[in-house]
Amino acid sequence: MKLVLVGTSHHLAPVELRERVAFPRDAAAVLAGDLAESGLECVCLSTCNRTELYLATDEPDTAEMAAEARLEAVGSALYRLRDEAAALHLFRVAAGLDSMVPGEGEILGQVRTAYEIGATGPFLDRLFRQALHAGRKARAQTGIGESPASVSSAAAALAEQVFGDLEGRAIVLLGAGKVSELAARNLLSRGARIAAVANRTADRASTLAERLGAEALPLERVGEPLGNADVVVSSTSAPGFVLRREDVAAALRGRRGRPLLFVDLAVPRDLDPEIASLDGCYLYDLDDLEAVVTETLAGRRREAERAEGIVAAEAERFCAWQASLDVVPAIASLRARAEEIRAAELAKAEARLGRLTEGERRTVESVTAQIVNKLLHLPTVRMKQAAAAADGVLYADAVRHLFGLGEDDR
Repeated sequence: MKLVLVGTSHHLAPVELRERVAFPRDAAAVLAGDLAESGLECVCLSTCNRTELYLATDEPDTAEMAAEARLEAVGSALYRLRDEAAALHLFRVAAGLDSMVPGEGEILGQVRTAYEIGATGPFLDRLFRQALHAGRKARAQTGIGESPASVSSAAAALAEQVFGDLEGRAIVLLGAGKVSELAARNLLSRGARIAAVANRTADRASTLAERLGAEALPLERVGEPLGNADVVVSSTSAPGFVLRREDVAAALRGRRGRPLLFVDLAVPRDLDPEIASLDGCYLYDLDDLEAVVTETLAGRRREAERAEGIVAAEAERFCAWQASLDVVPAIASLRARAEEIRAAELAKAEARLGRLTEGERRTVESVTAQIVNKLLHLPTVRMKQAAAAADGVLYADAVRHLFGLGEDDR
């Protein structure tokens, strides 16, 4: 079984490309199921910063082409990894080491969700369970997640840079999900106030607005609070723009040149890029936040190095297990042949064994089984060790030849 990864991320693709292959939860589950119909295992990990397809298959070239076809909208901005490199990449992703903000905590939950809705079998089940373990271990044993920086906190830091002081500044939230709430909490901690929460679902808007002491609005009325707002933070799951240039232009008439900061945390983007062309309007998207994020990294570099070591060790463990799969059929055939011989010899001795008591017969069964197990223990261990060192196939072929296991046991 081979591991194939095809994907794109903020390292290769700007947000206008990433949004073309951004799959909401249900769509990611459907995509994984569709690819799995051809007999492979599949998980689709789709976040604001990446979309990646993980495939377990006996035909890696075919699987890779199928994955590329699903992500063709990003053109050449794809990376392709296999086996050890693909496993290490996932483990780094789960630990937050490949994120725009190293150590950010949201990614671990996103990896878990992708695993839960994916079309997994024994191979990807093992891979993702171990990746989640590696992510938790890296965060528990290092300080990479301390003083958590995230895209949401970066948005608050950017707002502070623009206005100098956020005390009393009015914030409008578009979207009532987790990212919006995290951004709101970060802005509140810097002295801002949440004026309004607009969302397509009224109940969710009301719930978040109540917690934040804000007004709840339907999304179609989002233009109303813009006249008095200082910052607009948008993070909805809408497939297209929820706020266009003309909507903002209408709200600017009574502002008398006061600056208005827009922060778009959504993929696909919520805010029309043309908003930035309006006087007094400043628009930043996820890619723009990367420069803000970079300033928070200096204190995390040493912890990130420690986390890299933990992740590499966990990935090595997985790869040793994957390599051992090449020799498992030979080991199983060898043990089956040994058990067949043991049972046949006991059957030949049945005339003499018949004089034994039931307890004595059980002792003979136990002793002969232990002899077989002890004889095969060291060869089994050595074959698995050889598999981890890339000699497993040679050892497996030698065992088949020496013990006459034959082609049917391959």
